[in-house]
Amino acid sequence: MDNISVEKKWNKIWQESGLYKFDKNDTARKHYVLEMFSYPSGAKLHVGHWYNYALSDSYARFKKMQGFNVFEPMGFDSFGLPAENYAIKTGIHPQDSTLKNIEIMEEQLKNMGAMFDWDAEVKTCMPDYYKWTQWMFLKLYEKGLAYRKEAPVNWCPSCNTVLANEQVSDGECERCHSTVVKKNLTQWFFKITDYAQELLDGLNALDWPEKTKLMQKNWIGRSEGGEIEFVVDNADKDAFRVFTTRADTLFGVTYVVLAPEHPLVDKITAPDRRQAVEEYRLETSKVNEIERLSTAKEKTGVFTGAYAFNPINGDRVPILIGDYVLYSYGTGCVMGVPAHDERDFVFAQKHGLPIKRVVCGAEGKDDLPFTEYGVMTNSGEFDGMTSEEGRRAVVEKLARKNKGELKVNYRLRDWLVSRQRYWGAPIPVVYCEKCGTVPVPEKELPVLLPYDVDFRPDGESPLKKHKGFMNTTCPRCGGKAVREADTLDTFVCSSWYFLRYADSKNDKAPFDKETVNKILPVDKYIGGAEHACMHLLYARFITKALRDMGYLRFDEPFRRLVHQGVILGPDGNRMSKSKGNVVSPDAYVEEYGSDVFRLYLMFGFSYTEGGPWNDDGIKSIARFLDRVERLVKKAAESEDGKSGEKTAAEKELDYAKNYAAKNITRDMEAFSFNTSVARLMEYVNALQKYETAATYDAKFFKACVNDFIVMLSPFTPHFAEELWEMTGHKTSVFDERYPVADESALVRDETEYAVQINSK
Repeated sequence: MDNISVEKKWNKIWQESGLYKFDKNDTARKHYVLEMFSYPSGAKLHVGHWYNYALSDSYARFKKMQGFNVFEPMGFDSFGLPAENYAIKTGIHPQDSTLKNIEIMEEQLKNMGAMFDWDAEVKTCMPDYYKWTQWMFLKLYEKGLAYRKEAPVNWCPSCNTVLANEQVSDGECERCHSTVVKKNLTQWFFKITDYAQELLDGLNALDWPEKTKLMQKNWIGRSEGGEIEFVVDNADKDAFRVFTTRADTLFGVTYVVLAPEHPLVDKITAPDRRQAVEEYRLETSKVNEIERLSTAKEKTGVFTGAYAFNPINGDRVPILIGDYVLYSYGTGCVMGVPAHDERDFVFAQKHGLPIKRVVCGAEGKDDLPFTEYGVMTNSGEFDGMTSEEGRRAVVEKLARKNKGELKVNYRLRDWLVSRQRYWGAPIPVVYCEKCGTVPVPEKELPVLLPYDVDFRPDGESPLKKHKGFMNTTCPRCGGKAVREADTLDTFVCSSWYFLRYADSKNDKAPFDKETVNKILPVDKYIGGAEHACMHLLYARFITKALRDMGYLRFDEPFRRLVHQGVILGPDGNRMSKSKGNVVSPDAYVEEYGSDVFRLYLMFGFSYTEGGPWNDDGIKSIARFLDRVERLVKKAAESEDGKSGEKTAAEKELDYAKNYAAKNITRDMEAFSFNTSVARLMEYVNALQKYETAATYDAKFFKACVNDFIVMLSPFTPHFAEELWEMTGHKTSVFDERYPVADESALVRDETEYAVQINSK
C-alpha cells in the first residue's frame, strides 16, 4: 500500500465530508478533548508536537467510536517573546513570520490525520481574539481584580522585559538564560491572591496527576499563624508587623529583620549606621529575588542602629536588614528566634546576638532539634502549654491589645501581567491628566496593535515610540490622553482560549454563555507538566473570576489532566538546537507515512514518561502493518464459508478478540498506548494462527478481521479507512462503534497448565 497517497486521499475525504465537525446541538454525550495549543515559533512541527497531538488524537477517536460527541479543536498561542526575538534577529516582522508559520503548521496538522474541528480554530494574535482578551482585562478591572502599582520586578536585560516568577529558573530567564535582575517599575497585576484558598481547595476534586497538584499546593503555599506588631523605639513610635507560624516562640525573639527595600529603613537607620546600610542595600539590589530566597544561600544582614519592642514581654531587640527578606513577600519583616530555628541560630552567632530558648521537650529537657515542637517555658502564664496550644493563645492575647491577629498567609503573589514588549495584546487603558487612569470603553475594542513599530529593544515598551498609537483622547472628558504602552503577558491569552473554542466565531461576545456552559469544562486536557504553576493556575483563576461575574456555571476548567512525557534527543538530553540533538518527524513521515510514525510513537514509548529517541523499531512497525494488510486482503478475497457452532479454534480467536477489546478499552482510558498496541499485535498473531486451522471458516475470519480494523482505526486512521473500504464498506470506519468485550467469551472451556514432577 502506498501510505502517502492513501493518507492524502482520506484527508481530502474527511475535510470535504466534515466527518469530525462537533455538533453543538448535541451536548448530552459531549466529550471535550483538548491538547495545549502550540506556539508557532518554528516553521514546522517537531517530534514533541507529534507526540502530544497525534497520540491524544487517537484517544479522541476512540471516544468518538464509543458514541461520544467529541469536540477536539486546535489553534495557536501566537503572541509573545519567541516571535519578537526572531523578528529582532532577522528583521522579519513578527506578524508576518507568525502567520506564515501558522499556515505551514495548519497543513502539517491536517496531514497528521487528527480529527481537529478547524471551524473552531483560534489565533491569539488576531484582533478577533485579542479583542476579547482585552475585554477580560476590563472585566477584571471593573471587579477590582486588575490594578496598577510600582513594584520590584524580575527584569531580563537581554530580552528587555519583565518576567513572572514562574519564568525565572535558577536566577535565569527561562528563554535566553541571562541572569535576571530586580527593577522597580509601575506594572499591572491581576489579583489572583483573592482566590488563593479556593484555588487550593479546588485541587482536591480534580483528576490530575498528584505531582502537579502538589506543585500547585506548594506554589500557593498556605500558612496558618499570626501577624504580630513590633513598635520601633523612636520618637514617632513607628510600627511594623511580622507573620509567624510559631507564635509559641515569640518569647525567644532576640532580633528582627526588615527587607532592605522596606520604606521604614530610611527613617529608622541611625546616622552612624547609614553608610553600612546603604552599601548593603546596593549589593542586595544586584541579587535577584530567586537567589535571595534560596535556602542554600547564607543569611546575611547589617544592623540599622534601631531597636523595637517585643510586644509579648517588652524586650528591646535590635532591628537589622537582611537580603533573605523581601518587601514584596508577606509583610517584608521577620522575627529572629535563634534557639528554635537553625538558620536564625547561625545568623545570631555571626552577628553576636543573644539566644534564648523558650520551648523544651515534654519532660522539660532542652535537647530538642531546632524545628521540633514541644512545651513552652520561660513564658509566664503560657508555661506548660504545648506549642500547638501556645501559638493560638499568644496571638489571641496580643489581639486583645490590638498588637496581633490570627492570620492565614499565602506564598502566592498577584499575577504580574505587564510586558515591555511589542508583540502582545495592548492593555486597554488610557491616562488623562484630568481623569487619571481610564479604561477603554468596551465598544471601542479592540485596541489594535499597530504594524509599523520599531520593536528593537531599548529597555522601554516599543509602543511608546509610536506617536500615532500613544496619543489619543480621554473617553470620559474628551481631552488629551496617552495609551498604556505595555502589552499583556501572553499567558493572559492562553488563560481563556479553551472557552473561545466553544464559540470562536462570535463577534458580539467572547462566547455565548449557554453554549460554553454546555460544552465546558474540558473533559480531557493533555499537555506538558512544565505548565503546572503558570498556565494551569492562571486558567483556573480566570475561570473562577468569570464564574463569579455570572458568565460560567462551573468552577474548574479542566476535569482530567494528562501530562505527556518528553521525547529526549538520542543523547538522552532534552532536545535543543544548540545541542544539535533535535529530531524532526518530516523524514520519517515522508518515508513511512504519518500512520506508521504515529503507531511507532505509541508503541516505542510510555506516553506519560517519554524517553530518549531511538528509531530502531519503526521498520518493525511498518512490517507489522504490512502483515495486517495481507490478512485483510485475504479476508476480502475469500468467499463466505459456513456458519455454525464454534470450533475450538474459533473459540480461541474469539477469546483473543474480546481480550484485546477489553484491555484496549481499559488502557486507552489510562493513555497507555504502548500496551494497547501490544494487544493489537497479539490479536494479529491470533488471526494468523487461525488462518492455518483445520476448521478455518472464511465468514468467521472476515467478521474477526472487520472487528480488528475497527479496533485498529484510532491508532492508524488513514490506513484503517483504506482497509475498511477494501473489505467492501461504503461508510467511514469511524462511524462504527468500538468493540465491547463479551465477558462470556473470556471464559475458556480448556486451560493449559504447566506441571512439574520431581522438578522436571
